[in-house]
This record gives sequence, structure tokens and C-alpha cells, in this order.
Amino acid sequence: MKKRIFIAGTIFATVIFASCGVSNKTITRYQRLEEGVSSPTTVEELKTAIKKYQERVADIQLANSQIGIWYKMLGTRYIDQKMYGEALKCFQEALKYYPDNQNLYFYVGVCAGYMSHAALDFGASGSSEVSYNYLKLAEEAYLRAIAIEERYVRALYGLGILYVYELEEPEKAIPYLERAVSIETRNIDAMFALANAYWASYEFDKSAAMFDKIIATTKSAERKATAEENKKQVLDALYSR
Repeated sequence: MKKRIFIAGTIFATVIFASCGVSNKTITRYQRLEEGVSSPTTVEELKTAIKKYQERVADIQLANSQIGIWYKMLGTRYIDQKMYGEALKCFQEALKYYPDNQNLYFYVGVCAGYMSHAALDFGASGSSEVSYNYLKLAEEAYLRAIAIEERYVRALYGLGILYVYELEEPEKAIPYLERAVSIETRNIDAMFALANAYWASYEFDKSAAMFDKIIATTKSAERKATAEENKKQVLDALYSR
């Protein structure tokens, strides 16, 4: 019991001293007291010291990994509640612990896209800079996710939607959406986005062919009717040229 009290006390002292700006030497001295390691010299003492500090490092790594996971979980909870600004902050923090996690970048893209719509010009300056910056953040995040996992369909689709409907750069969307539908051949949402990207890029033949593929693939009468109507408009545009 005394040992446990002593350990708790030294941890508390370390935290207090650290918060007061005490030097690293002081903190290190208290850590040595906590671990029972002072100035090892013999082979056995050095081995013991290494083992104890390896365990400390492992504890820190475990704590950091858990913090990153909790930030991600909190971010997804905020998304469920449509609190995209708070969610974005959480994913930004989570990336500090997991900078190569494609899912986190995907969620950043989603949140940034939603925040672009909430970025009103409250100063009535006539500028859409804040909204545009969120869209560029979304673009960067989706590209980063795809760089990590090139077959990540959700990010491919998200980037395609961003280019077609938000940034109005449909030509940029085409290669990403083509890759998405080649991976998930029955992904109707991606097919619609690709058909519209072709349409907006004046590739009417490819657009009509993609709407035909949707008509042949979907089991939804409503979506089939939408594809048929869209195909008719594409063909009208093609033959009126």
C-alpha cells in the first residue's frame, strides 16, 4: 500500500511540476524515483533500467493510440448529429495520432464539404473565400485518402461529387469516378455521378451509354425512370449540335 501511495504521489508531483514550467531535469528525477532507477552502472542495472523505460514507452504509445481512436469515435458521433464543425476538429486531432489513416481523411473531406455550405458571408463582404477554402480542404483530404488507398471507393466517389457539383470541374471527376465504377460495378450512385460528369464535359455518347448501364443494372423503378429521362436529355443535346 505504501508503494502505491508513493508512486501515485510522484506521478502527481510530476504533473504539478510540469504544469508549473519546472525543468525537464526535475521531471526526469521524479520519473527515476517512480521507476526505482537512478544511475545504473552494472550490466544488470542497465538491463533493468532499459526494461522499465521500455514499459513506460509502451504505456505512452498505448495511451496515444487510444486517444486517436476516441477522437475518431467522437467525430463520427458528431457526424451522426450533423455537427460537422465539431466533427472536423475531432478528425484533425485524430490525424495527429494516425496520419496515414485513409478513413480519417475521408471524414475530413465529408465534413469540409458540409461546412462549405455553412460558411455564410456574415460580414456581407461579397466574398465566398471561406466556402471555397472548405471545398479545397475537402479536395485535399479526398486526394490524400486515395493516395493511401487507391481503391477506396468512398473517397473516389466523394471526390467525383466534389468536382462535378461543387467545384464545377467535371473533367477532373471522370478518372476517379471511372475507377470507382470499375471497382464496384453495381454502384448506382457512382454511375449517376459519372454519367453527369460525361454530360457536363460534352461527352454525350459516353453519358448516354452510362445511363443505359444504370437502366440495365438498377432494380429501382424510380432510378430507372430518372436515368431514362436523363438519357433523353443527353441525346437531345447530342442531336441538336
